[in-house]
Amino acid sequence: MSTTAETPSRSTPASGASLARGTLIAGCVAVCLAQIGIAIPATLNGLFQKDLHPVGSQLTWISDAFLLPVAVLELTFGVLGDLFGRKRLLIGGAALMAVGELVSTTSSGVHQLWAGQALAGLGAAALFPTSLAMLAAGTSGGTQRARVIALWAACLSTGGFLAPLLGGITATYGSWRWSFVVVTVLAVISAAVSTLLARDSRAPEGRSLDPAGQITIGLGLFALLYAIIQGPEDGWDSTPVVAGFVLAALFLAAFVAAELRVRSPLLRLDLFANRSFAVASIVAVVGMFSFLGTAYSVSIRLGPAQDQPPMHTAMAFLLLNGLALVLLPVTERLLHRVAPGLLTGGGLVLIAAGDFWTATLPIGDRAMTSLILPLGLVGIGFAVTVSSITATAVNTVPHHLEGMASATTNLLRDFGFTLGPAVIGAVALSRAGSGFTDKLDASPLPAGVKHAAMEVLNEGGPLGINSASAAAPPLKPVHSMALDAVGHGYSIGFVVCGAAALASALLTLLTLRGSNRSAPEVDAP
Repeated sequence: MSTTAETPSRSTPASGASLARGTLIAGCVAVCLAQIGIAIPATLNGLFQKDLHPVGSQLTWISDAFLLPVAVLELTFGVLGDLFGRKRLLIGGAALMAVGELVSTTSSGVHQLWAGQALAGLGAAALFPTSLAMLAAGTSGGTQRARVIALWAACLSTGGFLAPLLGGITATYGSWRWSFVVVTVLAVISAAVSTLLARDSRAPEGRSLDPAGQITIGLGLFALLYAIIQGPEDGWDSTPVVAGFVLAALFLAAFVAAELRVRSPLLRLDLFANRSFAVASIVAVVGMFSFLGTAYSVSIRLGPAQDQPPMHTAMAFLLLNGLALVLLPVTERLLHRVAPGLLTGGGLVLIAAGDFWTATLPIGDRAMTSLILPLGLVGIGFAVTVSSITATAVNTVPHHLEGMASATTNLLRDFGFTLGPAVIGAVALSRAGSGFTDKLDASPLPAGVKHAAMEVLNEGGPLGINSASAAAPPLKPVHSMALDAVGHGYSIGFVVCGAAALASALLTLLTLRGSNRSAPEVDAP
């Protein structure tokens, strides 16, 4: 095809068109890039702790600085793509990711790294829904769509597979900064591929900008995540945290009210009248929270807690993400032949089993072989679940709402991803802090050592005292207590992730009992 893609007419829709190979390549490269951006920080958490010395919740904010704009702006970019064309969003999103990763590369402290990751997350927020909507718009028929969605999900998992490998290699033989340099180059390549190969598409019917909806949902989600992340550090009854929860409730209620009144809403709430779509939406949040909460806990266990080499963290993440590539042919067949409730529920059961197993591993066990089977279960479960959730959501809405459905699914999935580090970090650090304090108070150590340890704990949190006690001779006597407290805290985190996955599995098995055929369409306005 020519290097200049022909722009479809404004009424378009590509439901009867075949998917162009160039568009398929551009969409897959874009979602792979976006997922690399999400997954890179988790591999490098141990090095961030050593080099930048984040205190309290600052380490959690490094991951969530990227994830927050992704979660908040999914719906907006879905609308913009439907209205003005999806190709330009693929190009612009990749370009913005390149800028953000370049800012991250030059970071001299935590705050600049936050800024760079937030910019990169803004670019990724355009890539996730746009890539899926472009691929869905170019397919017709359940078989072709199942194949394309499985490929999209596999490319997403490829990004998750490549990110830890990239982070491990660059950190081992260079610096964590080189990880961001490589992502910058990949973002430039993605922008070039989209410019040269992608065919534009749009679906403007019944769509318009909804500033009231965007502002209220953006502020609501930010307030909620702020309160969750800062709770362990500031105190759950502190004024900022309580205010965050109150503002989140008010803004999210205002969002619902705004969407019910506006003629062309950012999110059509009647989509949730479709049971399959509603259940897929709930599971997208809870199931993906479980998966990324697991990944975050693994990164803390191997990095800041055990201080293992970056390549060990990389190998663990290969188990979590790489199996989706191996299972692509199987996933494709399952999407077309197995009822979505059984497929999604089965995947979530595997995630739960892997989480509960990992929770039983003592923090002193540094053998990577101990993690192979439990993380393998989580990886297989994720590969099956992410494809089936996406297929269920997109296949149950009419063609002109595919952009909204894909953006909504991506928002909910990535909101679940954002909640993972936030909630698990809050639970684990709260428990680790109280556990360490109790053990320290009950120990026969000299008062001077206890006082010094508490000062470090108050300044840097449980991860700070764990790192400091391993490096500073005066604090060596408290290191075993600090390590045990962190290990116990994140073991509880694994249990929380497993319980969330199991609850989601029960929901899908009880409610999605039909075939994988599309549910009746939501009427157009």
